[in-house]
Amino acid sequence: MPTCHRLQDSLFSSDSGFSNYRGVLNWCVVMLTCSDCHCLIPRYGILVDPIQVVSLFLKDPYSWPALCLVIVANVFAVAAFQVEKRLAVGALTEQAGLLLHVVNLATVLCFPAAVALLLESITPVGSVLALMVYTILFLKLVSYRDVNLWCRERRAKATAASGSKANGGVALCAVSYPDNLTYSDLYYFLFAPTLCYELNFPRSPRIRKRFLLRRLLEMLFFTQLQVGLIQQWMVPTIQNSMKPFKDMDYSRIMERLLKLAVPNHLIWLIFFYWLFHSCLNAVAELMQFGDREFYRDWWNSESVTYFWQNWNIPVHKWCIRHFYKPMLRRGSSKWAARTGVFLASAFFHEYLVSIPLRMFRLWAFTGMMAQIPLAWIVSRFFRGNYGNAAVWLTLIIGQPVAVLMYVHDYYVLNYEAPPAA
Repeated sequence: MPTCHRLQDSLFSSDSGFSNYRGVLNWCVVMLTCSDCHCLIPRYGILVDPIQVVSLFLKDPYSWPALCLVIVANVFAVAAFQVEKRLAVGALTEQAGLLLHVVNLATVLCFPAAVALLLESITPVGSVLALMVYTILFLKLVSYRDVNLWCRERRAKATAASGSKANGGVALCAVSYPDNLTYSDLYYFLFAPTLCYELNFPRSPRIRKRFLLRRLLEMLFFTQLQVGLIQQWMVPTIQNSMKPFKDMDYSRIMERLLKLAVPNHLIWLIFFYWLFHSCLNAVAELMQFGDREFYRDWWNSESVTYFWQNWNIPVHKWCIRHFYKPMLRRGSSKWAARTGVFLASAFFHEYLVSIPLRMFRLWAFTGMMAQIPLAWIVSRFFRGNYGNAAVWLTLIIGQPVAVLMYVHDYYVLNYEAPPAA
């Protein structure tokens, strides 16, 4: 007689070895779509207005302060290049070169900040974009200076070992130092989708036209989608959150926070794909830049540390190469080096938010520094899927809190009438 039973576990048991939960994932997507489909109903009318977006960049159509700031950034890049050229031939000492680089890098951060704070015609959005360009330039120039310094040190060691100055460069594959010190090499690096300089970047053999076209279409589509979702979904929710904040109605504040969490998180996910996959791959394809590891599987993060190490690979590589490891070489502990990385990240987050808004509340700085105890709590008390859920929860809830705090403070500072004397 054939048997109908055998030794086996239920599928939801971890010992069963079953892992195909695609149907459950689809159910989650369908439920999320159904629960938020009311957002597709124009309760406040059609609020999407592409023309209105232009006013975020220009107060005066004949004045382009943000674009002028971006153009001026070339001055600082050329200054760093000229310093390196003179260091390569010995026209400057290393101490003098370091001083000039420090002054140049400090100006890269201070000059656009001063313009954004003092120039009335620049808008917050234009200011954010300009400051982002200068922040990227700052990180790139730090890497440019460090790598060329390492090349000079290697050249000095090679010269001392051989006892001859006949070989002026250190062979590094196709290009050797100082043959890399050309304007074409500098500007290739400045436009390349990386923050870490190398004398010889990996190059793809050709430009794939279909791949590039898909990325360009994605860039166009997701740009319009993000603008539409912000105007139609987020702006009304944020506006309706001002009164509960003003009245300190905590139950309504929590309700508005949770209502804002879903659109904010969805827009953040779209932004991630738009920037790290569509935009960076499009730039890399045009420049035949071979290293396309712009992100790793951060969505599987079971710890906060794993998330920060894998969601933004260009920044992570820069932090490890030019900040974390140098601190370790100088005798710092791993904990101190990690704290230093988070401190630097917190500074730049606050730099990119407070200066364009012209108010200093330190919410972004505090949020980034809070990642240190949060990482300890998640790693200490949560494991596996629970850790992954904890990471997702911090992403979904944490960002709307910061958004509401800044919007509330900006509204009170700029639009709320002062009390009568």
